[in-house]
Amino acid sequence: MKGFVVTLFLLGFLFSGNAQQNAVYKANKKGRFYIFWGWNRDSYTKSDITLKGADYDFTLRNVIAHDEPISPNYHDYLQPDRITIPQTNIRVGYFIKDNLAISLGVDHMKYVMTQDQDVMMEGYISRPGKYVGVYNGMQKMTEDLLTFEHTDGLNYVNVEIEKYHLLYQSKSNQVIVSALVGGGVGVLFPKTNVKLLDYNRNDRFHVSGFGLSAKGGLQAVFFKHLLIRSEVKGGFIDMPNIILHEKGVEGRGKQNFFFGQGNVCIGYTHLL
Repeated sequence: MKGFVVTLFLLGFLFSGNAQQNAVYKANKKGRFYIFWGWNRDSYTKSDITLKGADYDFTLRNVIAHDEPISPNYHDYLQPDRITIPQTNIRVGYFIKDNLAISLGVDHMKYVMTQDQDVMMEGYISRPGKYVGVYNGMQKMTEDLLTFEHTDGLNYVNVEIEKYHLLYQSKSNQVIVSALVGGGVGVLFPKTNVKLLDYNRNDRFHVSGFGLSAKGGLQAVFFKHLLIRSEVKGGFIDMPNIILHEKGVEGRGKQNFFFGQGNVCIGYTHLL
């Protein structure tokens, strides 16, 4: 009887050890965290921009804008004191369940009103100078009238929920590919650069509004820790409180628009 018990114990030990060796490694597992850094390209729908101050109040209709990418180079993309100059993404996530994570990140986009475009302008300017008058027609957005940018940048600080689905896993667990979908909500924290007439520009960060977004993407984990991810994201941004001028000078702007974003990121994942 004693030998039988010992035999059962040894068989159980061997079975347990073999099961641990053959256990499936999970890249997306409860208790695991990740962090990544990446770069994005962005597009924006046309938007109405309303600007109101002490001696002007007007709206620009269907304004066209674009992003402002920087060509890849060591100086701006990898030099530590300049890595935030391009359009970047940073995100930290934690798996609250297997295949379900919550994350906090910043999408550092750039928004630039296309210069010298003709737009419908409605309202008035009473500040003395070249552009004083009442407007209700097409007007060219020249540099001496208006430049309008969120280039330091259009910072979307957001919380997201992400759901993962395993697509491929090598037998050695050295390559794991997953699809992901997610959605989030956050605030806009831009540093807006506006040159309106002869006013000095605003040059400070501020909370200007909120955003909603949804995304989908692919993620590959190599050697259990190296993470490479590509995502497509779309969303809506509403900014009713854009600071236009230096501190102490009256002037606020507002706009809303939809955006699209594509990004590529590299990061690290591990268990706590």
